[in-house]
Amino acid sequence: MKNILKYFAIASVILLGTNACSDFLDRPAEDTYSEAIFYSDDNQCIQGVNYLYNSPWYDVIRGFYRVGECFSGNYFMGDSPYLQFTINGSDAELTAMSASLWAVNSHASVVYNRLKKAGSGVTESVKTQCMGEALTWKAFAYFFLVRTFGEVPIIHDISAEIAAGNYNSIYKAPKEDVYTYITMLLDEAMNLLPKKVANLDGRIDYYSAEALLAKVYLQKAGVSGTLNQSDLDLAAKYAKDVIENSGRQLLEVYSDVFRMQNNKNLEALISWHWDASAQPWTAQNSFQSDLGMNGFDEFGDVWGQWNGPSIALQEQFGVNALQDPSQRSDVDTRRKATMMLAGDKYDYFWTTNGGFDYLRFFYDPDYGPSGTSNASDGSMNSPTGAGCVKFLYGDGADHKAALGVSAGRMSYGLATHILRLSDIYLVYCESKLHGPGSTTTDALALKCYNDIRNRAIPGGNSTETTLSFDMVWKERNLELALEGDRWYDYVRVGYYNPDYAVADIQSQHRNGYNGSLNDVYKTYYETGVWNIGDVVYNADQYPIPSREQILSKIVALPFPSEDVVYNPNLEKDAQPFDLSTITF
Repeated sequence: MKNILKYFAIASVILLGTNACSDFLDRPAEDTYSEAIFYSDDNQCIQGVNYLYNSPWYDVIRGFYRVGECFSGNYFMGDSPYLQFTINGSDAELTAMSASLWAVNSHASVVYNRLKKAGSGVTESVKTQCMGEALTWKAFAYFFLVRTFGEVPIIHDISAEIAAGNYNSIYKAPKEDVYTYITMLLDEAMNLLPKKVANLDGRIDYYSAEALLAKVYLQKAGVSGTLNQSDLDLAAKYAKDVIENSGRQLLEVYSDVFRMQNNKNLEALISWHWDASAQPWTAQNSFQSDLGMNGFDEFGDVWGQWNGPSIALQEQFGVNALQDPSQRSDVDTRRKATMMLAGDKYDYFWTTNGGFDYLRFFYDPDYGPSGTSNASDGSMNSPTGAGCVKFLYGDGADHKAALGVSAGRMSYGLATHILRLSDIYLVYCESKLHGPGSTTTDALALKCYNDIRNRAIPGGNSTETTLSFDMVWKERNLELALEGDRWYDYVRVGYYNPDYAVADIQSQHRNGYNGSLNDVYKTYYETGVWNIGDVVYNADQYPIPSREQILSKIVALPFPSEDVVYNPNLEKDAQPFDLSTITF
């Protein structure tokens, strides 16, 4: 709870942000205003909520893909405890993730309370819009918290908790209460937010909150150990309204969703909007540094070449790194938009260099971003043979062409979409099923599924007439892979059908390859000859996680050790929370 308290205190006295209102980053200079009298006009209210779209979330970044993708088997990280299911409360990234989520909760609450007292010069519609945005961010923070840590304290009014002085004795609430609390936050947010049909300003609106509510009800449906039909029905109801009435639509080309010039697009329902100027530090995106390959940009800030998208994920797409690229059956465009394999080229990276060539990057010493000399070490180091594509922006020239400003070291402006319309399509599909083994012929579910498939496969003609749970389960991974969400699918199903979740994880090829895949790639680049030689899957590299390991993490990841020391009640049984005390 030390981190929780720390961010209560910070949030109660400061507001973060930078400059550029249209990019969610404008705020007044700290030495020119009094926070107590700040919210006096519409522009100040907008400024007051802008920073919730980035800065408090910054320390979630590394935990976001470690928890979401490494646990789930989509991303290989060598000796990582997330790969081996040996994570404990001393893990630095988990601690940072927890602190960041409590920071979001704290800041969102303080901003909401300040907005309630906004001055008479504020238009009511702007005031309520901003209050709704703050509540939606608070709800999303709690959604991450309950899916990650299970039972967590419900902190509704930060100022009241600080005044009472009981912040180091708060008990956890049961997961069911936490999920219900999230739905209450979103119900209130929907009462406040405008219905901006097909608006491209990138801000949270009614349909953004409603989409998140649909996803929350789907996750909540199994938390008691059996599927609750009422929750499934509510997930379907809210998802259907978003699908049919929001004016949102899938972009025609899947990879376009993740390009900087589309930071605000019709498919993105809720996004982190980052600022390349990094004022203050934490307002900027730095995903590429951890996920890209050394030398991918010219700032010397990329070091992800020793990890990569997993063999298990490659196999989900029906490919693997040992296949001759010229013979690879690669019909799903999402594969190339998700991960790089030998033979891949990209016209949207290194655009002033004629595009990016995955193999040439490693083996041509004169090939570098924006014409600079290559900063790679001349070898392909990924143990799985694959490199990330999602969350990468390219080089400095790509960044400036898309956003009009330069990138910097660990500082770029590519938005991170954390809730997309295609996700809500699949939420609707799953809500019309009843867990593993079930099927549906619901017309809208079939349309949603077929629309997603037909976008993914050029010239596709998906006309499924019956949808099974397994079909939707796999499609979620293909559509949303490496977007920080997959582990929470296992958590959701693990609530009510742990056998399904355990069997799926234990069936994965989660390790890397034995032998020199780099030699295979280099020979192919230089001669055109593909010969895998003695390269094989390394089945003995790390043991398959046990049933007990998997289920223990589905129930809850450990609280950060320092929080438990500060508040020993976090190790005690949860106590029911009186939700009737919640007021807005």
